[in-house]
Amino acid sequence: MGRVIAEITVSVDGFVAGPEVSAAQPMGLHGLRLHHWLGFGDTPPGEADLAVAGRMFANTGAFVLGRRLFDVGIGKWGGDGAWQRPCFVLTNRDRPDHIQGVTRFTFVTDGVRRAVDRARAAAGERDVVVAGGAQVIRAAMHAGLVQELRLHVAPVLLGAGTPLFDQGPRMELEPVLVEHSPMVTHVTYRVAG
Repeated sequence: MGRVIAEITVSVDGFVAGPEVSAAQPMGLHGLRLHHWLGFGDTPPGEADLAVAGRMFANTGAFVLGRRLFDVGIGKWGGDGAWQRPCFVLTNRDRPDHIQGVTRFTFVTDGVRRAVDRARAAAGERDVVVAGGAQVIRAAMHAGLVQELRLHVAPVLLGAGTPLFDQGPRMELEPVLVEHSPMVTHVTYRVAG
């Protein structure tokens, strides 16, 4: 069975989106800057950053994401782009599956543990990536479901927005890999049990 990995881009001051997130601004005010390393901007991504993104998708069998990311992000970015794997959307509103291109989005209303369990079943031997937003990653980490945390730290201070971490339980992280480029520093941590 694969690992459960939380993976997200964050500003140096700890925000995963700027203020005023909406369908028109899925990453909030100035938040798109976080994803320049993936080509969301005027500068194309570098080879090193593309290799990091490629490694993530190479072994991902399923994704877990939050309803807000689905509502404001998927419509903008599309189902055929990055996703192309089963996606389990954590929400408190029941609704039928949504199919966009080749991607099936299944809505899970009975908690993060159930969403991760369903993603693991769909992923088989491959990894499950908890892709955000911050609330879903926090819930998965607080529930002890995450084995690895991958942060892509963009060299920007947003000053406000959606913070990745809150006042949750104390956790030990062991750094296992650090890579950097002019656009981002990629840090992989093993989550201590």
